[in-house]
Amino acid sequence: MSFALVTWNTQSCCGLDGKVDVARIVEHARALADFDVLCLQEIAIGYPELPGSPSHDQPALLRSMLPGFEIFFGVAVDELGRHGQRQRFGNLIAARCVATQVEHHALPYPADGGVRSMPRMCSVATVRAAIGGTTRVLRVMTTHLEYYSPRQRMAQARAVRALHAQACAHAAQPPRPDETGSPFQTKLHTRSAILCGDFNFVASGAEYALLLQPPDDASTNTALHDAWPLVHGKAPQPPTFQVFDRSDGPEPLVCDFVFVSADLAPFVRRVAVDSKTQASDHQPVVIEFD
Repeated sequence: MSFALVTWNTQSCCGLDGKVDVARIVEHARALADFDVLCLQEIAIGYPELPGSPSHDQPALLRSMLPGFEIFFGVAVDELGRHGQRQRFGNLIAARCVATQVEHHALPYPADGGVRSMPRMCSVATVRAAIGGTTRVLRVMTTHLEYYSPRQRMAQARAVRALHAQACAHAAQPPRPDETGSPFQTKLHTRSAILCGDFNFVASGAEYALLLQPPDDASTNTALHDAWPLVHGKAPQPPTFQVFDRSDGPEPLVCDFVFVSADLAPFVRRVAVDSKTQASDHQPVVIEFD
């Protein structure tokens, strides 16, 4: 048994050729792995003024292109455009495995005057996954943190860490069982987690160090590990941003990561970056487990 996940900031499915092509994103992700979960950031509905004019309902297109997958779209921005059209922008999780619970968490958005920014969020799908020779309950968390505002990005990193710690605490101290079928009905809580996405920080940044800090309460076992060195040791992760397009900066950067909980770390078999595709301004990352 095995489990594979691909994470990718799609830039609203706009490639460096200026064309918006949802099918191309799916095709390249499938070339990376026979994924069980696909986590996409920067998915859009109704933004004709973004590069490539991605005015279509991209979650609906992905649903049609991924038969057998459940689609969960976490909207970070929901607003009226300049011409009165409704516009939505956020993260998407496509899961082939059974999802028992889905949550979409708005992340902190502290004021930072004069700095370009937008609201951000974290989507969480609790799924059953075959890892380590058994079927586990696993939280898949995907997010896209603020790019321009360091203040907001740090607040968001703290919030993501707190969400993981809170979920681990529920697993350690579960609520009273409830079989009424109401919203209070028993949930599946688990310490096992994959946290992935475009974090807009680098490995030398304070936000990265924060996510990897030992847990405040060791009894909840909330430790997270960067999956890349688990497989590759000290070999550097290939850049995932500004590889081909340097309009946002002079040097390629690693800002797309996959973090795993301590209990999953021994089962990470493969972590890879597709350094060739130009279907987005970011490069996708794949992780596979035994």
